[in-house]
Amino acid sequence: MANVRVSISIRWSIMKTELLLGFPLPLPRVQLQETTFLWRQEENTRTVTPRRTSQSLDAFSMASPTLLMRVVASAYSVAEKAATIVRKVMAGGDLGIVEKSGANDLQTKADRLVQMSICASLTRKFPKATIIGEEELPPEEVNEELIEDGYCEEILKKSCPAQYTGIKEEELVIWVDPLDGTKEYTEGLLDHVTVLIGIAYGGKAIAGVINQPYYNYEAGADAVLGRTIWGVLGIGAFGFQLTEVPAGKHIIVTTRSHGSTLVNDCISALNPDSVIRVGGAGNKIIQLIEGKASAYVFASPGCKKWDTCAPEAILHAVGGKITDIHGNSFQYNKEVKHMNSAGVLATLRNYDYYASRIPNTVKQSLVP
Repeated sequence: MANVRVSISIRWSIMKTELLLGFPLPLPRVQLQETTFLWRQEENTRTVTPRRTSQSLDAFSMASPTLLMRVVASAYSVAEKAATIVRKVMAGGDLGIVEKSGANDLQTKADRLVQMSICASLTRKFPKATIIGEEELPPEEVNEELIEDGYCEEILKKSCPAQYTGIKEEELVIWVDPLDGTKEYTEGLLDHVTVLIGIAYGGKAIAGVINQPYYNYEAGADAVLGRTIWGVLGIGAFGFQLTEVPAGKHIIVTTRSHGSTLVNDCISALNPDSVIRVGGAGNKIIQLIEGKASAYVFASPGCKKWDTCAPEAILHAVGGKITDIHGNSFQYNKEVKHMNSAGVLATLRNYDYYASRIPNTVKQSLVP
């Protein structure tokens, strides 16, 4: 009888949401099928706060939002749910750490639970979209407590850029890094940690959500913990204060735990005023858009598409640029290889200044 009541409750919730949104929703699918997601196949690879609402839309005052804005609004709410899971696992004390390819390539209980939460939640609403997550997880039943069915109300109010109004669900590829900066998470460097959900169309990153579960965690007991940054090309990016590094200053942000001679030689050739070493690709892009660094330089393989899709969309939405070390744009279609094998070069401004100073010896060592 309990299962019947849950089923009726879920169906009634969906009916109410359909009436508000003005379009049908797919029935819940909590069982993850092997064909639903594309898991990682490569070996050795890896200021007003918007309100969230499960009703998502006032049908009497607004037209139905486009597919893209619904996906972004959902991803926002899903990322906030993910942040609560990340914090709950840490508070529980048992991180469930396993090594994947080595000591610098870790997976925790938070990685696993968050990926299940994000992928199952988005698949329930957008079953035709391709979702690619970092972690290799077997198909299994997902606890209903991990499902997030809400939408961010403020995002739904935004007008979709004209070039994206005709997108079909099956044309979207969603790249998920459930816990970017896992090593730092295990070491207590909590401000490095982000949750990344990138949305691609036509092979390009067009929208992204970055959640920082522990933003403000050192600001005291009264501080609001966590924040969510989001952006869409043609609209902009929100959830932070856009700031530029002072003119004439050259501050490089780079890897904390994946350093090498090549990485250091490349940075030295740029002759920076200072170097910041932090974990997480999402965190590094935040350093750029908040004026703490002028260029993100990583002259090494290792970064993956789920690391760069969401950050790229947000950086591009505010006029920045990200490429590999050769200046090639990243592609995010579902067939692309996951590794960004030729490294990363990203800036908010003055991209050409840094690109022109990458040594040829570095470029020759990194094959696209």
